[in-house]
Amino acid sequence: MGQGTAKKPGRGLKWSLLALIMVVILAGCGSNGTQNNASQPSNGESGTAPANNGSGASGDSYEVVHAMGTETIKGAPQKVVVLTNEGTEALLALGVKPVGAVKSWTGDPWYPHIKDQMEGVTVVGEESQPNIELIAGLQPDLIIGNKMRQEKVYEQLKAIAPTVFAEDLRGEWQNNFKLYAQAVNKVSEGEELLSAYDQRIQDFKEKAGSKLDETVSVVRFMAGKTRVYHTNTFSGVIFDQIGIARNEMTKNAKDNFVDEITKERLPEVDADRLFYFTYETGDGGANQTEQEWVNDPLWKNLNVVKNGQAHKVDDAIWNTAGGILAANLMIDQLYEFYGLEK
Repeated sequence: MGQGTAKKPGRGLKWSLLALIMVVILAGCGSNGTQNNASQPSNGESGTAPANNGSGASGDSYEVVHAMGTETIKGAPQKVVVLTNEGTEALLALGVKPVGAVKSWTGDPWYPHIKDQMEGVTVVGEESQPNIELIAGLQPDLIIGNKMRQEKVYEQLKAIAPTVFAEDLRGEWQNNFKLYAQAVNKVSEGEELLSAYDQRIQDFKEKAGSKLDETVSVVRFMAGKTRVYHTNTFSGVIFDQIGIARNEMTKNAKDNFVDEITKERLPEVDADRLFYFTYETGDGGANQTEQEWVNDPLWKNLNVVKNGQAHKVDDAIWNTAGGILAANLMIDQLYEFYGLEK
């Protein structure tokens, strides 16, 4: 009995030592796991930790307030699906290649100015009708969309992965860009890109000088219809930022978005400079409209046409793409049209 009593403390000591060893091992594993997670590359950038999104310290998760509420995103998104054309441009500018994106409105399947950057990206339908099954099959860790386009399928998308929606697609694209940068945890990179864009706007203003007082008009040809684009459009916002004057038709427009016109209203389109683009989807309808209008005597009699200041430009860059890459390309072209050095 005495010997049995002496053995119990020995066994207890052994179990205590084993427990202590396990605590040390587990503590070490937890420490290593935290270190590895903190140094995880952000969106494929070697050796860089996820950027601070402005809502708190950089870490395992962050919150993004968007058009549908608040989304919590864990870690740095690596597999992003984007459901708008301008959102695709935002990601590319931020150095994030999506795993899936909606088809460009024109192009096969991407706009020429982004085609080289989109190799291997899966087409997941169109802005107006994204393919939910395809999106789910890509197993994304973040989906970026737009309330104006995809509100009806928001709950389905959210069930697949954290989903962030911008409010709409009109007005200043910079607001959406800031949201997208926050969603992919690249706020500082986004701020740098917007700052560079603002500097270009200011540079153009200074170099253009009195040329900014020359009025501008914008026309778009589509299959069976022609529109005049005013201030609350992609090109219109850029003109306003630069301070380029608009013609009387735009100044007096009841809707600051667009007016659909007949040929009889062409004289109202006249300005010191006119830019026109054609939304051709492949059936030839828009090109036919363009030819009918630019060969009409009413078009040829416009002062802006007679003065050689009616310029055909690319629809994707000047209107349809709607993102930061197109905005910078449009400014590049404006430097050329206004005879300014970049």
